[in-house]
Amino acid sequence: MKTAKELLQAYHNNINTRNLDELAKLFLPDGALELPYLASLGQGWRTEGGDNIKNMFIGVTTKIAPEFKFINIKFYIETPDQVFAEYDVDCLWNGKPYKQTYMGRLVTENGKIKLLREGMNMHPVLKNAGLI
Repeated sequence: MKTAKELLQAYHNNINTRNLDELAKLFLPDGALELPYLASLGQGWRTEGGDNIKNMFIGVTTKIAPEFKFINIKFYIETPDQVFAEYDVDCLWNGKPYKQTYMGRLVTENGKIKLLREGMNMHPVLKNAGLI
């Protein structure tokens, strides 16, 4: 069984290499990716299920931000079933510069991702959307 750190590393690697079928397999059937700060913009902030998460990243990596890649990954807290890390993205998002630092808490269950909750700086999101 993979540890929380190994699952987060696999999550990043599968997105970075566009191996999105493998990405989907990392999640439990009811596993979720949450980006709660998006709720402040009235956007959906929870995606549940590996196939739905895969489809979300297909949209991001093929249409919105083809160069999207996680870099500068730093792990701060690590137990076998939970990990907390920060990681950056520096790419074009809808043709505009997008520099973002995410912080993520990943929780495992039975060697799969139960929850990955990511926080982000909303300033780059609002700037990219032309709201500031």
